[in-house]
Amino acid sequence: MNSFKHILSLKKFIGFIIFFVCTSNIYAQEQIADFYKRVDSVIALNIKDLTSLDSVFLTTKKDTIKMSYLVHKSAKTDYLEGECYALNALGTSFRNISHYDEAISMHERALRISREIENLEMEVLSLNMLGVVYRRMDAIRSALDYHKDALDLAEAEASPSLEIERSIAVSQNSMGNIYLALKQYDLALEQFHKSLKIETRLNNQLGLAINNHNIGYAKEKKGQLNEALEHYQLSLRYNNEIDSDIGRVICYNSIGKIYILQDDYQTALPIINQALEKAIEVNDQYYIATSYLNLSLIQLRKNQYDVSKENLNKALSIAKNYNLKSSEIEAYNYLSELHEKTGDVSTALSYYKDYIKLEETLTSERNLQYVNDLIIKYESEKKNNQIKELASENEIVKLKLAQNKKTLLLSLLGGFLIVIILFVLHRQRQLRNEKRIVTLEQEMLRNQMNPHFIFNSLNSIKLYIINNEKENAVYYLNKFSKLIRKILVASTEKEISLEGELETMALYMNIENIRFSNGINYHVNIDPNVNTSTVKVPSLILQPFLENAIWHGLSTKSDNKEITIDIKKANHSHITISITDNGIGRKASQKIKNEKKLKRQSVGIEITKARLENFSKNFNDDYALDIIDLFEAGTPTGTKVVLSIPIKQSSLKIA
Repeated sequence: MNSFKHILSLKKFIGFIIFFVCTSNIYAQEQIADFYKRVDSVIALNIKDLTSLDSVFLTTKKDTIKMSYLVHKSAKTDYLEGECYALNALGTSFRNISHYDEAISMHERALRISREIENLEMEVLSLNMLGVVYRRMDAIRSALDYHKDALDLAEAEASPSLEIERSIAVSQNSMGNIYLALKQYDLALEQFHKSLKIETRLNNQLGLAINNHNIGYAKEKKGQLNEALEHYQLSLRYNNEIDSDIGRVICYNSIGKIYILQDDYQTALPIINQALEKAIEVNDQYYIATSYLNLSLIQLRKNQYDVSKENLNKALSIAKNYNLKSSEIEAYNYLSELHEKTGDVSTALSYYKDYIKLEETLTSERNLQYVNDLIIKYESEKKNNQIKELASENEIVKLKLAQNKKTLLLSLLGGFLIVIILFVLHRQRQLRNEKRIVTLEQEMLRNQMNPHFIFNSLNSIKLYIINNEKENAVYYLNKFSKLIRKILVASTEKEISLEGELETMALYMNIENIRFSNGINYHVNIDPNVNTSTVKVPSLILQPFLENAIWHGLSTKSDNKEITIDIKKANHSHITISITDNGIGRKASQKIKNEKKLKRQSVGIEITKARLENFSKNFNDDYALDIIDLFEAGTPTGTKVVLSIPIKQSSLKIA
């Protein structure tokens, strides 16, 4: 009897299942038939505006089979508006399951059609959708280009439609997301609030949900966790009202992350599990990876290393397969921390290097785009505003000019007089500078034509004559006359070739060496890379340094006296002239000088510095002068003067 009842119940249950399946099939067939009728009606009416199409297909735009049918039917009947609408809907569906290549293909086809039919609403929508896909892929450069184009087109419309206003809000929201990627959180908040204002006016709950979530994210990054949580919860409320599963996934992850940051893992865990369940249900790989990352972070903080590692590897695998760079970076960071906690330092370091490498690559790409595109756009906006302000000011000026022409004429006259006065003052300054240069050259000549030097040189030559050393007398008299002639010629020239300067210095050293019985060994070493005939230097610039080397360094030394000049090309813009003596050093020389009763003030070096400073004004770079004391085992072994002279001519002409 019981078995009979059981069989009877089973038959009823099977009958109920058959009835349910049949009813469902009938209902599904009716829905499909209804959809086909709607497609035929839209094609017959040739509806072109996006708002009307959205109102017809709003409930079915997430159904890829029906949207594929709409694409096929529209293309067959040459109904391009319907084809464009359906392609964008398909692109959005592919994006939400992280099939980004297919999504880009759909949106690009929609963009081409929208431009072909010159439908601004659909063109702006297609550009924005492409921008969203590339932003999800962390391709900031491409995302910015598409959002910028969309925003420019939308804002250029004099009388924007409802859809254009929505697109402006989307573009502003997307620009805010790019600022988030660049970690410019205040600028991001500014864009989100602009977008939120439009969405509030349009009462677009999806837009309100998205912007509130983005504001929460920016607040989270700024460390304002309580405010972030409020915006996330508000976003969740809007997503529940519009029954958006993907919106719930996003909000669950974000709310759970706040609790993780607040160390409230007990509250966070069920929320993140709920996010993961929903993400798997909607098959959005981006948020599946995000959910695994958040879940692994909770487990990592609770020292549940094995399960944390398992979930991190799942997230990393998804990130690599779908090119989700942000998720990949986060996975590397958490894996590094996990292995560090478990004592596997080498693996932790390897993951940390991967994290840093990818983070730097992504950051540099974003910053480059930020500089090249984003700043340019908003600077352009500022300039446009400034132009408008200047135009308004110009109108005010015109009115003032019309009211008081006399004041304008007096102002112009006053301005003209000021220009003349400034010119006269500038000219006087130039003349004073030229006078200073002439005075400097005169002081230089007087310094080279030192009476003591001339008198001592002539005395030395006279001594040769008295000793009947005619050949030496004639030889040195010839050298002396050449030197004097060169000094006089140099006094008329501001600069000469380095080759000519070295010849003059050789004569000078020959004359000075008479008094040292030719005991000074004088050498000049020239780097093969230096062409002394083309390098210009101030005339007689080396003489003060040679004079100091002789009389302060070598004069009190008994033997083995040497002076060496080394000339090298330091770089493309300077040559270096080093004058080295093996004298007693500056400290010992100063002590001897202090003990002398008659002290002569030497101004040669100061004049030389002033001349070098004036010479360098015509070049891109300045001169440099260093005096180095040489030591060996703590004992002074001489002095080295290093003079760096510019050789690369400035492109600017000095008046």
